[in-house]
Amino acid sequence: MAVAREELQKDLEEVKELLANTTRKRVRDVLVAEKQKLELEIKNQPPPKPKDVAEEEKSSLGGYTVKINNYGWDQSDKFVKIYISLNGVQKLPAENVQVNFTERSFDLLVKNLNGKNYTMTFNNLLKPISVEGSSRKIKTDMVLVMCKKKREEKWDCLTQVEKESKEKEKAAYDTADPSEGLMNILKKMYAEGDDEMKRTINKAWVESREKQYKGDIPMDI
Repeated sequence: MAVAREELQKDLEEVKELLANTTRKRVRDVLVAEKQKLELEIKNQPPPKPKDVAEEEKSSLGGYTVKINNYGWDQSDKFVKIYISLNGVQKLPAENVQVNFTERSFDLLVKNLNGKNYTMTFNNLLKPISVEGSSRKIKTDMVLVMCKKKREEKWDCLTQVEKESKEKEKAAYDTADPSEGLMNILKKMYAEGDDEMKRTINKAWVESREKQYKGDIPMDI
């Protein structure tokens, strides 16, 4: 991360030098836009840690590190709240539970909980958050990460990746033929369902085919 920040800083300095020497308006406008983009990227980088602090943290990470994948979340008008269950986390010193925020990301580190370290990282949050207004709370067997919204608006999901995935899934079902869209949904339910769900879908499918077959054959009266 420090390397990435250093490279961005070098790019910014070079753009500033070019700006100082250019006289063409069109070129200047392009350089100004690039300068603003680089400044924003640098701002969104986590602040660099002093070398001695980083080394101390590294040496204090005993055991092995577990990536957290399970969580719950909800939201209010002002906050997006992420709930992470960790047995016994309330017994740790407060400094062992750390969260670093940027405008579009956060990462959680829980150190030395029952001989293990736990991490969770969210990049590309759906919308910007306030770094200063965001925080974490330690509860019984749980860490609550509170991301303060920059604008009081509803979030449909947590990250841009989730949003794009949902849009692709929706597009697969939004077909011109309604029956084809229904068939896609049934296929997905069958693939992801348990044995009972599969039996139910199979039964409905057989009954539907039988009705179609009977309807297609004219009856002699």
